[in-house]
Amino acid sequence: MSESRLKIFTGNSNRILAEEMCRSIGEPLGEATVTSFPDGESFVKINENVRGHDVFIIQSTCPPTNHHLVELLIMIDAARRASAQRITAVLPFYGYARQDRKDQPRVPITAKLVANLLVAAGATRILTMDLHSQQIQGFFDIPVDHLFASPVFFEHFAKTKRENLVVCSPDVGGMKMAAAYADVLGAGLALVAKKRKSATTVEAINVVGEVDGCDILLVDDITETAGTLCAAAKILREHGARSIRAAVSHCILNETAIERLKSGLIDELITTNSTPVNTHGLPITVLSIAPLLGQAIQRINSNESVTSLFRIKGI
Repeated sequence: MSESRLKIFTGNSNRILAEEMCRSIGEPLGEATVTSFPDGESFVKINENVRGHDVFIIQSTCPPTNHHLVELLIMIDAARRASAQRITAVLPFYGYARQDRKDQPRVPITAKLVANLLVAAGATRILTMDLHSQQIQGFFDIPVDHLFASPVFFEHFAKTKRENLVVCSPDVGGMKMAAAYADVLGAGLALVAKKRKSATTVEAINVVGEVDGCDILLVDDITETAGTLCAAAKILREHGARSIRAAVSHCILNETAIERLKSGLIDELITTNSTPVNTHGLPITVLSIAPLLGQAIQRINSNESVTSLFRIKGI
């Protein structure tokens, strides 16, 4: 497939990331009108010919989640009706990913519903990053390219190595990710056992592993209220941790999170620009995933493997 057959468009969720992705691979961002009518209905018009083209539509389903999701669905439908040859939905952040199973009676599996909606709209491929649970890939009957932000984090940590580093998971579910980080960084491993009291409140119960006098790196895939991170940081401080940094792939900070981070329990929060991040003057470092996603788009467009993007440099 020749280079001229590639077309990249974006919705309104994270236009800055889309523009940076296009600059990183030397491709123009396609012209599309994506607005809302006075009653709130979304309106989309693709202002370029996409017939027979390989179309990529970039949209993180971050807050306002439902609005951005519908924008994406309508853009996919517009491209399908304009006879695009292949439509790849690029979701740097896949919203609703935490609703991936029935853990209570009479609740939906919304992550699967969103997958069905994307396919029904006309997506023929998905490109996403750091899903909350990897089995979400199985919710799709179309190819899914699942990237990891970890190479971007590892490159950053290679420049800021700590001698007495311990990687810690703030909950049991993140142990596999924490173990991978500890292995690459040559660090120790610890775990904070927690109990969730509500959607916004978490209680840390115990620490497994040696953290006294150590520099802690908390790793997680997403934070919204910072409840899990701050509860873990509090008990780690009580167990003698010297410093605490947190590496989180997707950062969707609300007012509750800002207030919790102001407490100073976490010395630095390191995240990516998969969603727009307002640092509010807090010690938040934002790493760019634009080159990584841009390379993935190029490789998918030219029908090459994306496996090499998982290789880690600088460690």
